[in-house]
Amino acid sequence: MSQTSPCLAGTMSQSERLLLDTLSNVAQTRATHAMPGGFYTSQEFAQLERERVFRQSWVCIGHVGELPANGDYFTVDLVGEPLLVQRDGKGEIRVFANVCSHRGNLVAIGRGNARIHVCGYHAWSFDLEGKLKRAPLMQDCKDLDAAKCSLPTISTTIWQNFIFVNLDGTAAPLCETLAPLESHIRDYNLKERGLHYSREEVWNTNWKCLAENFMEGYHLNATHPKTLGTRSGSELSEHVPGNGHFSAYRSHYKPGAPQRTEAFTLGRGNAPQREAVAPSREESPFSFNFSVFPNLLVSSNFHRTAYVCLMPLSIDRVELRLGFDGPGEKPESDRLAEFIAYVDQVNSEDRAKLETLQHGLRSSFYKPGPLAPENYEGTVRDFYSFVAKRICN
Repeated sequence: MSQTSPCLAGTMSQSERLLLDTLSNVAQTRATHAMPGGFYTSQEFAQLERERVFRQSWVCIGHVGELPANGDYFTVDLVGEPLLVQRDGKGEIRVFANVCSHRGNLVAIGRGNARIHVCGYHAWSFDLEGKLKRAPLMQDCKDLDAAKCSLPTISTTIWQNFIFVNLDGTAAPLCETLAPLESHIRDYNLKERGLHYSREEVWNTNWKCLAENFMEGYHLNATHPKTLGTRSGSELSEHVPGNGHFSAYRSHYKPGAPQRTEAFTLGRGNAPQREAVAPSREESPFSFNFSVFPNLLVSSNFHRTAYVCLMPLSIDRVELRLGFDGPGEKPESDRLAEFIAYVDQVNSEDRAKLETLQHGLRSSFYKPGPLAPENYEGTVRDFYSFVAKRICN
Protein backbone atom coordinates (compact mmCIF):
# COMPACT_ATOMS: atom_id res chain seq x y z
CA MET A 1 0.00 0.00 0.00
CA SER A 2 1.27 3.47 -0.83
CA GLN A 3 2.00 6.18 1.67
CA THR A 4 -0.95 8.31 2.74
CA SER A 5 -1.49 11.11 0.25
CA PRO A 6 -1.39 14.64 1.71
CA CYS A 7 -5.06 15.10 0.81
CA LEU A 8 -6.29 15.94 4.28
CA ALA A 9 -4.85 18.38 6.74
CA GLY A 10 -5.18 17.79 10.46
CA THR A 11 -6.05 14.63 12.34
CA MET A 12 -7.38 11.63 10.42
CA SER A 13 -9.03 8.53 11.80
CA GLN A 14 -7.73 5.10 10.89
CA SER A 15 -10.62 4.57 8.45
CA GLU A 16 -9.90 7.90 6.75
CA ARG A 17 -6.23 6.98 6.35
CA LEU A 18 -7.27 3.64 4.84
CA LEU A 19 -9.60 5.39 2.40
CA LEU A 20 -6.97 7.89 1.28
CA ASP A 21 -4.34 5.16 0.90
CA THR A 22 -6.81 3.19 -1.22
CA LEU A 23 -7.54 6.24 -3.39
CA SER A 24 -3.85 6.98 -3.79
CA ASN A 25 -3.38 3.47 -5.20
CA VAL A 26 -6.44 3.75 -7.45
CA ALA A 27 -5.12 7.04 -8.83
CA GLN A 28 -2.16 5.08 -10.20
CA THR A 29 -3.57 1.60 -10.99
CA ARG A 30 -6.88 0.05 -12.05
CA ALA A 31 -9.15 -0.76 -9.08
CA THR A 32 -9.74 -4.42 -8.31
CA HIS A 33 -12.13 -4.01 -5.37
CA ALA A 34 -15.01 -1.79 -4.35
CA MET A 35 -14.33 1.30 -2.25
CA PRO A 36 -14.37 1.33 1.59
CA GLY A 37 -17.56 2.55 3.23
CA GLY A 38 -16.00 5.90 4.10
CA PHE A 39 -15.96 6.75 0.39
CA TYR A 40 -19.74 7.20 0.75
CA THR A 41 -20.22 8.03 4.44
CA SER A 42 -17.35 10.28 5.59
CA GLN A 43 -18.14 13.96 6.21
CA GLU A 44 -14.45 14.86 5.85
CA PHE A 45 -14.23 13.12 2.50
CA ALA A 46 -17.40 14.85 1.33
CA GLN A 47 -15.75 18.20 2.03
CA LEU A 48 -12.77 17.17 -0.10
CA GLU A 49 -15.18 16.26 -2.89
CA ARG A 50 -16.82 19.66 -2.78
CA GLU A 51 -13.49 21.42 -3.12
CA ARG A 52 -11.55 19.12 -5.47
CA VAL A 53 -14.23 17.43 -7.53
CA PHE A 54 -17.19 19.80 -7.82
CA ARG A 55 -15.50 23.20 -7.67
CA GLN A 56 -12.67 22.29 -10.05
CA SER A 57 -14.67 20.37 -12.68
CA TRP A 58 -17.25 21.18 -15.33
CA VAL A 59 -20.49 20.19 -13.57
CA CYS A 60 -23.83 19.75 -15.33
CA ILE A 61 -26.69 21.74 -13.80
CA GLY A 62 -29.47 21.24 -16.35
CA HIS A 63 -30.71 21.16 -19.93
CA VAL A 64 -31.12 24.14 -22.27
CA GLY A 65 -34.69 23.01 -22.88
CA GLU A 66 -35.54 24.15 -19.35
CA LEU A 67 -35.09 27.73 -20.63
CA PRO A 68 -37.02 27.85 -23.91
CA ALA A 69 -37.75 31.61 -23.97
CA ASN A 70 -35.72 34.76 -23.37
CA GLY A 71 -36.05 35.74 -19.72
CA ASP A 72 -36.65 32.17 -18.52
CA TYR A 73 -34.64 31.22 -15.43
CA PHE A 74 -34.23 28.56 -12.78
CA THR A 75 -32.22 28.39 -9.57
CA VAL A 76 -30.10 25.55 -8.27
CA ASP A 77 -27.69 24.89 -5.40
CA LEU A 78 -24.36 23.29 -6.31
CA VAL A 79 -22.34 22.10 -3.28
CA GLY A 80 -23.68 24.99 -1.23
CA GLU A 81 -23.37 27.64 -3.94
CA PRO A 82 -26.75 29.17 -4.92
CA LEU A 83 -26.82 29.73 -8.69
CA LEU A 84 -29.15 31.65 -11.02
CA VAL A 85 -29.40 30.11 -14.50
CA GLN A 86 -31.17 32.17 -17.16
CA ARG A 87 -31.60 32.96 -20.83
CA ASP A 88 -30.98 36.67 -21.36
CA GLY A 89 -32.69 39.07 -23.74
CA LYS A 90 -30.46 37.97 -26.63
CA GLY A 91 -31.07 34.27 -26.08
CA GLU A 92 -27.72 33.54 -24.43
CA ILE A 93 -27.66 31.28 -21.38
CA ARG A 94 -25.87 32.85 -18.44
CA VAL A 95 -25.16 31.62 -14.92
CA PHE A 96 -24.64 33.95 -11.95
CA ALA A 97 -24.06 33.55 -8.25
CA ASN A 98 -27.57 33.95 -6.87
CA VAL A 99 -26.53 36.42 -4.17
CA CYS A 100 -27.34 40.11 -3.97
CA SER A 101 -24.28 42.34 -3.97
CA HIS A 102 -25.75 44.42 -1.15
CA ARG A 103 -25.99 42.05 1.82
CA GLY A 104 -26.02 38.62 0.24
CA ASN A 105 -29.66 37.57 0.14
CA LEU A 106 -30.98 35.43 -2.72
CA VAL A 107 -31.88 37.42 -5.83
CA ALA A 108 -34.22 34.79 -7.30
CA ILE A 109 -36.11 31.75 -6.03
CA GLY A 110 -37.46 28.77 -7.94
CA ARG A 111 -38.01 29.19 -11.67
CA GLY A 112 -39.97 31.47 -13.96
CA ASN A 113 -39.62 34.28 -16.47
CA ALA A 114 -38.43 37.81 -15.68
CA ARG A 115 -37.09 40.92 -17.37
CA ILE A 116 -35.34 41.95 -14.17
CA HIS A 117 -34.50 40.25 -10.87
CA VAL A 118 -35.35 42.10 -7.66
CA CYS A 119 -33.90 41.08 -4.33
CA GLY A 120 -36.83 40.80 -1.93
CA TYR A 121 -34.81 42.08 1.04
CA HIS A 122 -33.97 45.69 0.04
CA ALA A 123 -35.24 45.75 -3.58
CA TRP A 124 -31.87 46.02 -5.31
CA SER A 125 -32.58 45.01 -8.90
CA PHE A 126 -30.44 43.37 -11.60
CA ASP A 127 -30.95 42.99 -15.34
CA LEU A 128 -30.62 39.77 -17.31
CA GLU A 129 -26.90 40.43 -17.80
CA GLY A 130 -26.40 40.59 -14.05
CA LYS A 131 -25.86 44.37 -13.92
CA LEU A 132 -27.18 46.43 -11.02
CA LYS A 133 -30.02 48.62 -12.30
CA ARG A 134 -31.50 50.14 -9.16
CA ALA A 135 -30.59 50.49 -5.50
CA PRO A 136 -33.39 52.34 -3.64
CA LEU A 137 -32.44 55.35 -1.48
CA MET A 138 -28.75 54.92 -2.27
CA GLN A 139 -28.36 58.03 -4.47
CA ASP A 140 -26.41 59.83 -1.75
CA CYS A 141 -24.13 56.91 -0.95
CA LYS A 142 -20.69 57.92 -2.23
CA ASP A 143 -19.38 54.37 -1.82
CA LEU A 144 -21.85 52.85 -4.26
CA ASP A 145 -20.26 51.95 -7.60
CA ALA A 146 -22.88 50.19 -9.70
CA ALA A 147 -20.23 48.80 -12.04
CA LYS A 148 -18.73 46.86 -9.14
CA CYS A 149 -22.07 45.52 -7.91
CA SER A 150 -22.98 43.17 -10.74
CA LEU A 151 -23.91 39.58 -9.91
CA PRO A 152 -20.77 37.39 -10.01
CA THR A 153 -20.60 35.51 -13.32
CA ILE A 154 -19.94 31.77 -13.25
CA SER A 155 -17.91 30.10 -16.03
CA THR A 156 -20.49 28.42 -18.26
CA THR A 157 -20.50 26.25 -21.37
CA ILE A 158 -23.09 24.32 -23.35
CA TRP A 159 -22.33 20.80 -24.57
CA GLN A 160 -24.89 18.68 -26.44
CA ASN A 161 -27.73 20.83 -24.99
CA PHE A 162 -26.51 20.36 -21.41
CA ILE A 163 -25.54 23.37 -19.26
CA PHE A 164 -22.21 23.07 -17.44
CA VAL A 165 -20.54 25.38 -14.93
CA ASN A 166 -17.05 25.49 -13.46
CA LEU A 167 -17.08 27.20 -10.08
CA ASP A 168 -13.36 27.97 -9.83
CA GLY A 169 -12.97 28.86 -13.53
CA THR A 170 -9.85 26.75 -14.07
CA ALA A 171 -11.15 23.65 -15.88
CA ALA A 172 -9.88 22.85 -19.39
CA PRO A 173 -12.36 23.45 -22.26
CA LEU A 174 -15.08 20.83 -22.00
CA CYS A 175 -15.47 20.30 -25.74
CA GLU A 176 -11.81 19.29 -25.97
CA THR A 177 -11.90 16.80 -23.12
CA LEU A 178 -15.08 15.17 -24.48
CA ALA A 179 -14.04 14.99 -28.15
CA PRO A 180 -13.51 11.18 -27.97
CA LEU A 181 -17.02 10.74 -26.54
CA GLU A 182 -18.62 12.73 -29.36
CA SER A 183 -17.53 10.13 -31.90
CA HIS A 184 -19.77 7.59 -30.10
CA ILE A 185 -22.88 9.79 -29.91
CA ARG A 186 -22.68 11.75 -33.17
CA ASP A 187 -25.47 9.79 -34.86
CA TYR A 188 -27.92 10.53 -32.04
CA ASN A 189 -27.95 14.27 -32.94
CA LEU A 190 -28.42 15.28 -29.30
CA LYS A 191 -28.08 18.99 -30.10
CA GLU A 192 -31.12 18.79 -32.38
CA ARG A 193 -33.43 17.25 -29.80
CA GLY A 194 -36.11 19.04 -27.81
CA LEU A 195 -36.71 18.62 -24.10
CA HIS A 196 -39.90 16.60 -23.52
CA TYR A 197 -39.94 16.33 -19.72
CA SER A 198 -37.95 17.30 -16.62
CA ARG A 199 -38.33 17.35 -12.84
CA GLU A 200 -36.36 17.27 -9.58
CA GLU A 201 -36.47 14.81 -6.70
CA VAL A 202 -34.34 13.79 -3.70
CA TRP A 203 -33.07 10.28 -2.86
CA ASN A 204 -31.59 9.20 0.48
CA THR A 205 -28.27 7.90 -0.77
CA ASN A 206 -24.79 9.19 -1.50
CA TRP A 207 -24.47 10.77 -4.95
CA LYS A 208 -21.65 8.38 -5.88
CA CYS A 209 -23.81 5.33 -5.24
CA LEU A 210 -26.28 6.61 -7.82
CA ALA A 211 -23.56 7.59 -10.29
CA GLU A 212 -22.11 4.09 -10.13
CA ASN A 213 -25.49 2.36 -10.30
CA PHE A 214 -26.63 4.19 -13.45
CA MET A 215 -23.40 3.33 -15.23
CA GLU A 216 -23.07 -0.42 -14.65
CA GLY A 217 -25.03 -3.25 -16.21
CA TYR A 218 -24.14 -5.82 -13.56
CA HIS A 219 -27.28 -5.03 -11.52
CA LEU A 220 -29.81 -5.22 -14.39
CA ASN A 221 -30.84 -8.86 -13.99
CA ALA A 222 -31.23 -8.75 -10.21
CA THR A 223 -32.63 -5.24 -9.71
CA HIS A 224 -34.76 -4.88 -12.86
CA PRO A 225 -35.97 -8.41 -13.72
CA LYS A 226 -39.32 -7.22 -15.14
CA THR A 227 -38.26 -3.88 -16.65
CA LEU A 228 -34.78 -3.22 -18.03
CA GLY A 229 -33.70 -6.81 -17.51
CA THR A 230 -36.30 -8.09 -19.97
CA ARG A 231 -34.61 -6.13 -22.77
CA SER A 232 -30.98 -5.70 -21.79
CA GLY A 233 -29.50 -8.45 -19.64
CA SER A 234 -26.43 -7.93 -17.48
CA GLU A 235 -24.52 -10.42 -19.64
CA LEU A 236 -25.09 -8.17 -22.68
CA SER A 237 -23.25 -5.16 -21.23
CA GLU A 238 -20.16 -3.95 -23.12
CA HIS A 239 -17.68 -1.56 -21.53
CA VAL A 240 -16.52 1.34 -23.73
CA PRO A 241 -13.10 2.77 -22.76
CA GLY A 242 -13.16 6.39 -21.63
CA ASN A 243 -10.42 8.99 -21.28
CA GLY A 244 -10.64 9.99 -17.62
CA HIS A 245 -13.35 12.58 -18.29
CA PHE A 246 -16.15 10.22 -19.26
CA SER A 247 -17.20 6.60 -18.97
CA ALA A 248 -19.54 4.57 -21.18
CA TYR A 249 -21.05 1.17 -21.89
CA ARG A 250 -23.35 -0.35 -24.47
CA SER A 251 -26.43 -2.14 -23.17
CA HIS A 252 -27.22 -4.61 -25.95
CA TYR A 253 -30.75 -5.89 -26.43
CA LYS A 254 -31.72 -9.51 -26.06
CA PRO A 255 -32.44 -11.47 -29.26
CA GLY A 256 -35.99 -10.76 -30.37
CA ALA A 257 -36.39 -7.71 -28.14
CA PRO A 258 -38.04 -4.78 -29.94
CA GLN A 259 -35.51 -2.15 -30.98
CA ARG A 260 -35.72 1.31 -29.47
CA THR A 261 -35.62 3.72 -32.41
CA GLU A 262 -38.03 6.31 -33.78
CA ALA A 263 -39.83 3.36 -35.37
CA PHE A 264 -40.83 2.00 -31.95
CA THR A 265 -42.94 3.36 -29.12
CA LEU A 266 -44.01 2.10 -25.73
CA GLY A 267 -47.35 0.38 -26.12
CA ARG A 268 -50.04 -0.31 -23.56
CA GLY A 269 -48.85 -1.98 -20.40
CA ASN A 270 -45.28 -0.75 -20.99
CA ALA A 271 -44.83 -3.31 -23.79
CA PRO A 272 -42.77 -2.00 -26.73
CA GLN A 273 -44.70 -2.27 -30.00
CA ARG A 274 -43.45 -2.32 -33.56
CA GLU A 275 -44.80 0.27 -35.97
CA ALA A 276 -44.89 0.02 -39.73
CA VAL A 277 -41.34 1.19 -40.40
CA ALA A 278 -38.56 -1.27 -39.59
CA PRO A 279 -35.33 0.06 -38.03
CA SER A 280 -32.45 0.42 -40.43
CA ARG A 281 -29.70 2.03 -38.37
CA GLU A 282 -26.64 0.00 -37.57
CA GLU A 283 -26.70 0.96 -33.89
CA SER A 284 -30.32 0.09 -33.16
CA PRO A 285 -29.55 -3.12 -31.19
CA PHE A 286 -28.27 -1.28 -28.09
CA SER A 287 -28.55 1.74 -25.84
CA PHE A 288 -25.42 3.84 -25.41
CA ASN A 289 -25.02 4.89 -21.78
CA PHE A 290 -22.43 7.45 -20.76
CA SER A 291 -21.39 9.61 -17.84
CA VAL A 292 -19.61 12.95 -18.03
CA PHE A 293 -17.74 13.14 -14.75
CA PRO A 294 -18.62 13.97 -12.12
CA ASN A 295 -22.41 14.19 -12.29
CA LEU A 296 -24.09 13.84 -15.71
CA LEU A 297 -25.60 10.42 -16.53
CA VAL A 298 -27.15 9.77 -19.95
CA SER A 299 -28.83 6.85 -21.71
CA SER A 300 -29.03 7.44 -25.48
CA ASN A 301 -31.33 5.82 -27.99
CA PHE A 302 -32.39 6.98 -31.42
CA HIS A 303 -35.90 7.67 -30.17
CA ARG A 304 -35.11 9.28 -26.81
CA THR A 305 -32.33 10.44 -24.46
CA ALA A 306 -32.83 10.07 -20.71
CA TYR A 307 -30.52 11.99 -18.38
CA VAL A 308 -29.85 12.70 -14.71
CA CYS A 309 -27.80 15.53 -13.16
CA LEU A 310 -26.69 14.72 -9.61
CA MET A 311 -26.52 17.48 -6.98
CA PRO A 312 -25.09 16.29 -3.62
CA LEU A 313 -27.03 17.70 -0.66
CA SER A 314 -25.26 15.76 2.11
CA ILE A 315 -23.40 12.48 2.49
CA ASP A 316 -26.70 10.57 2.34
CA ARG A 317 -28.98 12.81 0.25
CA VAL A 318 -28.76 13.71 -3.43
CA GLU A 319 -30.99 15.84 -5.65
CA LEU A 320 -31.72 14.41 -9.08
CA ARG A 321 -32.46 16.80 -11.94
CA LEU A 322 -33.81 14.29 -14.44
CA GLY A 323 -35.50 14.42 -17.80
CA PHE A 324 -35.62 13.13 -21.34
CA ASP A 325 -35.57 14.60 -24.80
CA GLY A 326 -36.11 13.38 -28.31
CA PRO A 327 -36.39 14.32 -31.96
CA GLY A 328 -39.48 16.22 -33.09
CA GLU A 329 -42.34 17.56 -31.02
CA LYS A 330 -43.27 16.43 -27.53
CA PRO A 331 -45.22 13.14 -27.74
CA GLU A 332 -48.95 12.98 -27.07
CA SER A 333 -49.93 13.20 -23.41
CA ASP A 334 -50.90 9.52 -23.07
CA ARG A 335 -47.63 8.30 -24.59
CA LEU A 336 -45.70 10.76 -22.44
CA ALA A 337 -47.47 9.63 -19.28
CA GLU A 338 -46.84 6.00 -20.18
CA PHE A 339 -43.10 6.51 -20.61
CA ILE A 340 -42.89 8.53 -17.39
CA ALA A 341 -44.62 5.67 -15.55
CA TYR A 342 -42.10 3.22 -16.97
CA VAL A 343 -39.15 5.42 -15.95
CA ASP A 344 -40.67 5.85 -12.48
CA GLN A 345 -40.88 2.07 -12.10
CA VAL A 346 -37.23 1.63 -13.08
CA ASN A 347 -36.17 4.45 -10.76
CA SER A 348 -38.18 3.05 -7.85
CA GLU A 349 -36.34 -0.26 -8.27
CA ASP A 350 -32.97 1.50 -8.18
CA ARG A 351 -33.94 3.81 -5.34
CA ALA A 352 -34.99 0.95 -3.07
CA LYS A 353 -31.60 -0.75 -3.52
CA LEU A 354 -29.55 2.44 -3.18
CA GLU A 355 -31.22 3.58 0.02
CA THR A 356 -30.60 0.21 1.68
CA LEU A 357 -27.06 0.27 0.26
CA GLN A 358 -26.40 3.57 2.03
CA HIS A 359 -27.40 1.94 5.32
CA GLY A 360 -25.16 -1.06 4.72
CA LEU A 361 -22.12 1.05 3.82
CA ARG A 362 -22.10 2.46 7.37
CA SER A 363 -21.43 -0.96 8.86
CA SER A 364 -18.09 -1.41 10.61
CA PHE A 365 -18.13 -5.01 9.32
CA TYR A 366 -18.28 -4.08 5.64
CA LYS A 367 -15.17 -5.25 3.81
CA PRO A 368 -15.08 -4.26 0.09
CA GLY A 369 -15.37 -7.19 -2.31
CA PRO A 370 -13.83 -7.71 -5.76
CA LEU A 371 -15.36 -5.90 -8.73
CA ALA A 372 -16.94 -7.81 -11.61
CA PRO A 373 -15.15 -8.01 -15.02
CA GLU A 374 -14.74 -4.90 -17.16
CA ASN A 375 -17.91 -5.32 -19.21
CA TYR A 376 -20.00 -5.32 -16.03
CA GLU A 377 -18.22 -2.91 -13.66
CA GLY A 378 -15.46 -1.34 -15.75
CA THR A 379 -17.40 1.91 -15.63
CA VAL A 380 -17.24 1.80 -11.83
CA ARG A 381 -13.46 1.51 -12.08
CA ASP A 382 -13.44 4.52 -14.44
CA PHE A 383 -15.39 6.55 -11.89
CA TYR A 384 -13.10 5.51 -9.02
CA SER A 385 -10.08 6.62 -11.07
CA PHE A 386 -11.60 10.03 -11.79
CA VAL A 387 -12.43 10.72 -8.14
CA ALA A 388 -9.09 9.37 -6.90
CA LYS A 389 -7.06 11.55 -9.26
CA ARG A 390 -9.05 14.65 -8.35
CA ILE A 391 -8.64 14.01 -4.63
CA CYS A 392 -5.04 12.83 -4.52
CA ASN A 393 -3.16 14.44 -7.42
